[in-house]
Amino acid sequence: MSPDVDLTVPKPGRHALRDRLLALDSRLFEFAAEQHWPYAERVLPRLSRSANHGVLWFAVAAAIAAGRTPRGRRAAARGLASLSLASLTINTLGKRSVRRPRPVLDPVPLVRQLKRQPITTSFPSGHAASAAAFATGVALESPTWGLVVAPIAWSVALSRVYTGVHFPSDVLAGAALGAGAAFAVRGMVPTRDRLIPPARPRTDVPALPDGDGLVMVANKGSGTSDRVHALLDSLPRAEVVECEPADTRAELQKAAARARVLGVCGGDGTVNTAAEVALRHGLPLAVLPGGTLNHFAQDLGVEDERDLSRAVQRGQAVRVDVGRFTCDGRQGLFLNTCSLGVYPELVRRRDHFSPRIGAWPAGVLAALRVLRAERHPLHAEVAGRSHPLWLLFAGNGTYHRVGLAPARRLDLADGVLDVRVVHGGRRPALRLLAAALAGPLTRSPAHAAVQVARLRLSGVTPGALLAYDGEVTEVGGEVTLEKLPEALTVYRPLPGN
Repeated sequence: MSPDVDLTVPKPGRHALRDRLLALDSRLFEFAAEQHWPYAERVLPRLSRSANHGVLWFAVAAAIAAGRTPRGRRAAARGLASLSLASLTINTLGKRSVRRPRPVLDPVPLVRQLKRQPITTSFPSGHAASAAAFATGVALESPTWGLVVAPIAWSVALSRVYTGVHFPSDVLAGAALGAGAAFAVRGMVPTRDRLIPPARPRTDVPALPDGDGLVMVANKGSGTSDRVHALLDSLPRAEVVECEPADTRAELQKAAARARVLGVCGGDGTVNTAAEVALRHGLPLAVLPGGTLNHFAQDLGVEDERDLSRAVQRGQAVRVDVGRFTCDGRQGLFLNTCSLGVYPELVRRRDHFSPRIGAWPAGVLAALRVLRAERHPLHAEVAGRSHPLWLLFAGNGTYHRVGLAPARRLDLADGVLDVRVVHGGRRPALRLLAAALAGPLTRSPAHAAVQVARLRLSGVTPGALLAYDGEVTEVGGEVTLEKLPEALTVYRPLPGN
């Protein structure tokens, strides 16, 4: 490898302001070289080396994500995305635009010099850019984690001057570029605070400062007992009932008979059951996310026990829509989505394989099996004609894409079903991919989209699978999907409080 400082390039002519700034930069560098901070000679060179190629930041991101909180995982992912954009910009534009040589190491004590000196140009500092990008990205998503990471990032940036590999202006420019990269990533993928759903329609619910009257049923299968116990720290008089998955419905029924507020901790399927019980008993619902994805709680704006306890203590709640499907006199509710076609088939096969090989491998294997199928899993009659379909999706509310972020709902009381259909034909994988890419469009050769309050399907293949909030049931003949506007009252923290 050869250095990218071209010594044959003639030096630029004199410029009074630039020369003064460069002279000040050199004096600051020499001042830093004269300093002897306690423990810095042992710590800062090692810290600087650990940040090579982003190794330090990948380790920090893994530690943050290990906390198993959605906010922490998003903060780690945003930090790494910001770091990647900053590194790409530095390596493709920054160092090739200003070909500044590295500082002369004479003033820097030998004990703090790096064993392997960098050979790239000096301006701007890539390490400082990566440190600032990661720390800023983390802080934009989680200010708490940002406060933890900021001292590490500041120390890495400082180490680049202390070890003599950068001028102070290199570090300042790199840090500014890194912070700018983090804000650019936020422009493409907005942070959670920019995606909080509107606080409407508000409704009156009891405020429970100590949690007296709240009965929280926790599904032990979701493995979130620590989250329930953390909720009790804020609401000490709340009652918690932990149960096995098979006993969840029965325990919710018992809890509803004595509760002022029915609480539930679990995944979307458990929350679906709790919503059905709460509607039957006319109770407000308090949802503590405890599953893997927690779509309903996330779209509602309740991310953890702090959000929920704040809403319960202050008596803050909204009314939300509920979806309902009907077939042969049977009814079911859905808070998130209802679908027919390949997705229910995938869920059934995944549940078949997951006890033996685990959830994620089972999902991959199920997708491969389903997408190789030759027959269409769904036929529906529209305008008197039977149409083969790969997928029919109905969302309880409109699903949007915000920037490059995955689809989510910004209004849980908009009164419509967001219906998407993937037409039948050959090569289902390509059709499903094309429909996903054309998602914002209302119509393409592969799919169609419409927003309605009610949808009736006739001629559905007997035994067709219908998935709703992660559960699967069989339907056939005539299937009706409809909205129950503002039917359910749920606690959620209101903006500005």
